[in-house]
Amino acid sequence: MFFFESMPWQSALMWFVVLGALIGLNEISRLNKWVALVMFTVVPIVLTIFVWPTTAGPGSSTGTWFHWVKVYSALAGCLGFWYIRYVKGSTASKYLLMFPPFILAFNIMEAVIRDFQVYNMHVDGMVDGVRMISGSWNIMNGIAGILNIVTICGWMGIQVSKNKQKDMVWADQMWFWIIAYDVWNFAYVYNCVSDHSFYAGLALLLSCTIPAFFIKKGAWLQHRAHTLAFWMMFTMTFPAFVGESQFAVQSSHSTTALFVLSFAALVINIAVFVYHIYTIKTKKRNVLKEEVYVDSKSFQDVKNAN
Repeated sequence: MFFFESMPWQSALMWFVVLGALIGLNEISRLNKWVALVMFTVVPIVLTIFVWPTTAGPGSSTGTWFHWVKVYSALAGCLGFWYIRYVKGSTASKYLLMFPPFILAFNIMEAVIRDFQVYNMHVDGMVDGVRMISGSWNIMNGIAGILNIVTICGWMGIQVSKNKQKDMVWADQMWFWIIAYDVWNFAYVYNCVSDHSFYAGLALLLSCTIPAFFIKKGAWLQHRAHTLAFWMMFTMTFPAFVGESQFAVQSSHSTTALFVLSFAALVINIAVFVYHIYTIKTKKRNVLKEEVYVDSKSFQDVKNAN
């Protein structure tokens, strides 16, 4: 394969198991506030004290600053969104509504910094338990991530759905922005943790994109935070799963694949950026005070459903 080495049947099957498990855990976390609170506070506290110091310590593939920051920032997002969803009157605070775009941009910037860091390593070899190859792809994808941050918009329109799940709905987070994010994020994982990308890239990203398109539209960021938190807790507990187990699928470590994927991420995010600026200019939108894509059908469908 172009992006990966040989893929045995058990790995292909396990990919669907991981995808289904993440979607299922996300649906369980949506049941009510108490279930979510246990999953995103009690479980990680226990793991932090009794498990991760051993499994995600120095020298392991998840023992880097990035993995520790990523798991807690994902959990911070889950808890922040929990507050918005379940505390009455929270969406009336414009300052509180700035939290979702802030935590989203923070998570993207973490990866952007890591891409640039890997480029500056000028390495082709093992780093922190995974093989990394530095190159122009790191720079291209870092720029793509920055553009992805710049095109975040419409957070002042975030609302809580009227269904029993009380989902955090962000109507201005459009399908094309989500796709641009997915391509950028997959390129990031492929660049910086390439041998994890079969699961931490493809399966993880689809586990939130599928619910956002087919289960609960408009709640992509909530789905993303939940599935990312679950994945990070799992991979820090069982770091060998993605790299050393019988289910592991290794990257091809092809410089052509690295270049093509990051170039695609850059092109797609440039296209979204250009369209974003075009819409702002032609519709005379103030991105700091109003939603941008109010005239689109997908925006109106989400608003009408909630």
